[in-house]
Amino acid sequence: MAERLIIFWVLLVFSIYPAKSQLDELFFKGFKGGAASNISLNGASEIEDNGILRLTNVTQRVLGHAFYSRPIQFKNSTDGKALSFSTTFAFATCPQYASLGGHGFAFTISREKGLPGALPNQYLGLLNASDVGNSSNHMFAVEFDTVLDLELGDINGNHVGIDINSLVSKKSVPAAYFDDNNSKHDLDLKSGQVIQAWIEYDSPSNRLDVKLSPSSVKPISTLLSFEVDLSPILQESMYVGFSASTGLLASSHYIMGWSFKMNGEAKSLHLDELPSLPGSKEYHRVLKIGVSVSGSVVIILLIGLSFYMVRKIKNSDVVEPWELDVGPHRYSHEELKKATRGFRDEELLGFGGFGQVYKGTLPNSNTQVAVKRISNESKQGLREFASEIGSIGRLRHRNLVQLFGWCRQRGDLLLVYDFMPNGSLDKYLFDEPKTILSWEQRFKIINGVASGLLYLHEEWEQTVIHRDIKAANVLLDSELNGRLGDFGLAKLCNHGSNPSTTRVVGTLGYLAPELTRTGKSTTSSDVFAFGALLLEVLCGRRPIEPKALPEELILVEWAWEKWRAGSVLEVVDARLGGEFDKVEAVVVLKLGLMCSNNAPKARPTMRQVVRYLEGKVPLPEAVEAPDAYDGKKGDCGYYLHSYPTSSAGGDDRDADIESGYSNSLLSLPR
Repeated sequence: MAERLIIFWVLLVFSIYPAKSQLDELFFKGFKGGAASNISLNGASEIEDNGILRLTNVTQRVLGHAFYSRPIQFKNSTDGKALSFSTTFAFATCPQYASLGGHGFAFTISREKGLPGALPNQYLGLLNASDVGNSSNHMFAVEFDTVLDLELGDINGNHVGIDINSLVSKKSVPAAYFDDNNSKHDLDLKSGQVIQAWIEYDSPSNRLDVKLSPSSVKPISTLLSFEVDLSPILQESMYVGFSASTGLLASSHYIMGWSFKMNGEAKSLHLDELPSLPGSKEYHRVLKIGVSVSGSVVIILLIGLSFYMVRKIKNSDVVEPWELDVGPHRYSHEELKKATRGFRDEELLGFGGFGQVYKGTLPNSNTQVAVKRISNESKQGLREFASEIGSIGRLRHRNLVQLFGWCRQRGDLLLVYDFMPNGSLDKYLFDEPKTILSWEQRFKIINGVASGLLYLHEEWEQTVIHRDIKAANVLLDSELNGRLGDFGLAKLCNHGSNPSTTRVVGTLGYLAPELTRTGKSTTSSDVFAFGALLLEVLCGRRPIEPKALPEELILVEWAWEKWRAGSVLEVVDARLGGEFDKVEAVVVLKLGLMCSNNAPKARPTMRQVVRYLEGKVPLPEAVEAPDAYDGKKGDCGYYLHSYPTSSAGGDDRDADIESGYSNSLLSLPR
């Protein structure tokens, strides 16, 4: 009887507390040796010799994954409730260019450890354009994003967000930490310093907390807290790990140590016990010990001197014969280096796909300039591009940003432009601008850009097709006159002909529908983009606004519906407070719709546009619907489908990190 009673109690205990067959705790003080065998790597990720996990390097547009190789149980099999979990890890982000990070990394819980089909850039290696927002993703992530998020007021790109099945964060905040006195301090994720993160999910209260600190001490206060039940998101068994990506801007993303635990607090990490970041003092101390062989210092010095001499010769200002035929003025590299104070970060105005833009002051004349620094090793490409500079450099119009000159030093191409102190027009129209332009200022800017575009199309010796007209490429001088800039995508052709290129370039929302079919830019496709600009200035909205209501998503369609309903003045930017010329507003709206017509032949020429704006010719009484000539809306659908989804609800971090001179920086000829 006693034996049966013992067996009964043993069976009862095992039924209440089943044997643990699932892994529930991970702890890595670096990833050397046996630890490395438990990590599944994919993409650019690798484990370095000292045990540090590197998710990406400074290569553009790559992704990297590192997941624990076995799945972990995340749900109670009896009631389907997601279990509590806790993790802490030490990381560092080292950007290719100081203070300009891209794109970021994320702690991730996923169905698969390889994340097939995921893309780099703004997708952080987690998703792609077709699966963003799908509930079937079953993806949870905490992102550490280093590309700007204007919505958060995060002008440096430095925030933490909670992502569920999407890259539009459910909640996000600028990176910061709380010290021992509970005082809050900003924290730069892309500073290259080691930072520790704590992520804790409490299942009973459905609460997720994120904390950061530059030390080993866990803060008392929470940086980011979010109420969420992860039960519908997490499946019974899932993989845990990290994902990172780069775009046009690249960073190395490192994980030094990682601790994870189910139903409890993850074991603490001590930063001084983890592998050192490459480039740190500790890292170099270890290297010195390893190479302390007699005479090695002398050899290293000789090698270093050789490299210095080779580099000095390579970077010298050598002028080749073909460059003597190229205008405008050719500056010396030393002159521009002095003008920009050595291309210091403090002088950086912005950046784009082909380089950086610096503010400078020419030493001999005290003239303020904007210097675009473009790196390209193609000698032939530079020669062809220099010929194009010679043509565009001769453009002279009060409403165009003037190219003063250029400089070439091996693969480094520098372009010198007139400095526009008030920056680009988009900073005065979108989000929450510090200054609201009056209607008089807006109408003057519209007229100025129209005049400059007419000069390009008809009044210069050749036809210049700009191919990237938008608010970000309209710069404002000291008197807030609008000047069209950034001719990096411009093409020249003889009057009456079109460029031979068939490559679609430009910015979504401004691309004429026919470009998706033919790829051939024309003056009419420029007019289409100018129509989008007219509506932008009038309405204070972007051509495509992903966060708007469905009926307001595409600006031209929304404006047309308001026009058709007779609610014309409802489209005018509300920030004007009703202070605007109603007749001029109607002219701008009507003209914007005419220029935005899907059919190229239905659009006016820039000469007609200028005459309409000046009031010399009355506008037609009737305005055709933008799609009236082809009866289709497929093109707008194409733009909507192609519009990039950002990683924290912000703008596209790869194509449009704009700062006046910076967007779509000058490219080589197609």
